[in-house]
Amino acid sequence: MTVLITGAGMIGRLSAAQLRAQGEDVMLVDVSPRPPEELDGVSLELCDVTDFARLDDLVARHQVTSIVHTAALLSTAIRRDPLAGIRVNTIGTANVLEIARRRGLARVVIASSTTVMYSAFGSLPAAPIPEDFPYRIVSERPASIYAVTKVASEHLALAYASLYDLGVVVLRYGAVLGAGAEAATSVPGKLLSCLLEAGRSGSAARLDDPILLWNGHEEFIDARDCAAANVAALRAPAPTQRVYNIATGQWFSLDEFIEVVRQRYPSLSISELRLPAGGFAAFPHVRPAPSDVSAARRELGFSATHSLADTVAHFAESL
Repeated sequence: MTVLITGAGMIGRLSAAQLRAQGEDVMLVDVSPRPPEELDGVSLELCDVTDFARLDDLVARHQVTSIVHTAALLSTAIRRDPLAGIRVNTIGTANVLEIARRRGLARVVIASSTTVMYSAFGSLPAAPIPEDFPYRIVSERPASIYAVTKVASEHLALAYASLYDLGVVVLRYGAVLGAGAEAATSVPGKLLSCLLEAGRSGSAARLDDPILLWNGHEEFIDARDCAAANVAALRAPAPTQRVYNIATGQWFSLDEFIEVVRQRYPSLSISELRLPAGGFAAFPHVRPAPSDVSAARRELGFSATHSLADTVAHFAESL
């Protein structure tokens, strides 16, 4: 019996490694090959998640019982090719859900994002934000194509759960932190990589891309914690809420974020900053509060274990 993980990016590979360490048979699928040293003994099959027939064949031949669906195009890639992002993020998710329905799989874990709530920040109260937050369906609609695809994926997953009794769990990650060339395709990864590279080289960090700046506070999550949440979601006996915030419950201003990195690199300097009026990743509203993470702790048995300082130290070492 095999757990299939779509997407051999950072979270997918970390999830595979954690499952393999626990004795599970794991298979990664991705549209592109990976160097063997990145896979750590986990098998990789080449497959585009928009290719229903190929994905279904892999599920059947490898006796897959559960899927962790992390394959997606992030905001940077979607800006270059919006239609590709819609195909991969929305049709890819629909393919995973339909294959799981037809094959009677035990559990499907869908990776989502805290960006689904960003457009509602202007009207939410200053209290921890639950998964079932209120928002206006037109005036507070998602403000990016990436967020649109994540909202669509969440609703597809919930529809399959209610219509077909499919064992679906949706994980709404906070801003995911990693480092290096791969992580730099995401906004938080690009921010952390920029600061770590500047700290290591002794040059001033140039945060001149407005998408890397924010007013107020934002929440972050270590990619290793995202992987641990995926494993917890696979194992949870009764995840009745279906959708869960995956974050630390803490939030940081840009100055606080920089100061944590400076603890690692005391000489870190920053070029002149001009903070935008709005929130993280060029979204118009400032976050009113961190996400409420109590449901993930209660129903999944998951709590994030890596502080921001832990994350900075870990990815600084990896560089």
